[in-house]
Amino acid sequence: MKFNKKSALALLFSFTLIVAGCGQNQSASDSSTSSANTPVPAETEEAKLNVEVSFYPMYEFTKNVAGDLANVHTLVPAGMEPHDWEPTPQDIASIEKADVLVYNGAGMESWIDQVTDSLSSAKLIQVEASHGIDLLEGSEEDEHDHEHADTTDTHDHADEATTEEHDHDHDAEAEEGHTHDHNHDGLDPHVWLSPALAVKEVRNIEAGLAQAAPEHAEQFKQNADAYVAKLEALDQDFKAAVADSKRKDFITQHAAFGYLAQEYGLQQVPIAGLSPEQEPSAAQMAAVIDFAKEHQVKTIFFETLVSSKVSETIASEVGAKTAVLNPIEGLTEEEIAAGMDYIGVMRQNLEALKLALNE
Repeated sequence: MKFNKKSALALLFSFTLIVAGCGQNQSASDSSTSSANTPVPAETEEAKLNVEVSFYPMYEFTKNVAGDLANVHTLVPAGMEPHDWEPTPQDIASIEKADVLVYNGAGMESWIDQVTDSLSSAKLIQVEASHGIDLLEGSEEDEHDHEHADTTDTHDHADEATTEEHDHDHDAEAEEGHTHDHNHDGLDPHVWLSPALAVKEVRNIEAGLAQAAPEHAEQFKQNADAYVAKLEALDQDFKAAVADSKRKDFITQHAAFGYLAQEYGLQQVPIAGLSPEQEPSAAQMAAVIDFAKEHQVKTIFFETLVSSKVSETIASEVGAKTAVLNPIEGLTEEEIAAGMDYIGVMRQNLEALKLALNE
């Protein structure tokens, strides 16, 4: 993050603390005059956990684990690309008041350290959903080496990580997630796009919620088990779909699908780097065009939250069509209106890949 962004965030933190202090004084004054006349219902919203999540996939995973036992609020608004989003003073105040903060980690939320270091809340449980997952390196040079399949090195995110998805200690995992080093510069954060790794993120979220409300741990586990079953079915469908495909390579707008490609033995050929806002160089454009021509690629994928102009340019150059491969960094208003969710969008991605890999 550039220095000016850090400075802006630091000013936001100071402003937020002042506003929060004034708000607390006002709240105390208001409560003294109204509490005597206000009936307290047997079941109140205050009885639920208040959970702040960074962006859409974290909302989807958290909501499916929490069910009706938590109020889950997403910080990044619908339709906004989350890579360069930064919190407002109101967002920071909401995090301060929350019981749980869920974020992806692996460098996705560039603001996370400055925000969490500024908080004074002693009750806040922080859940880094990607904790314990081996992360892919995301160097720009590797992203545009299209002569070989994607065999990017992995970064050991936690020595104690295990492949056992159901045998985990809630308190231990949540505590480790709370104290884990968040600095993941240069690593690929798009863990959620592998259904198999999404399972691990769900289990980490389950552990954090159980630490925040141990009396509901069994219900969180039941909810997580039900959602994990859907993710595992999705994982099996991806495996079956790509097993006998004619080709194993696909061209994407930005390098979001490294984990999916690694999981299913595919080769991602990204036009741009880890951020969709990054403009590819002329050399990178030329390399992708040469790859598409040499391998007779007939589909160039673009995504929903950023401009498709670069993908359309390459498609026009090589005589290919364009199609959506959605990194699910957020839902559009149209997708929300249509009732789409993570699994629904991933199944659309699966159908799009099936077509492209068999042309």
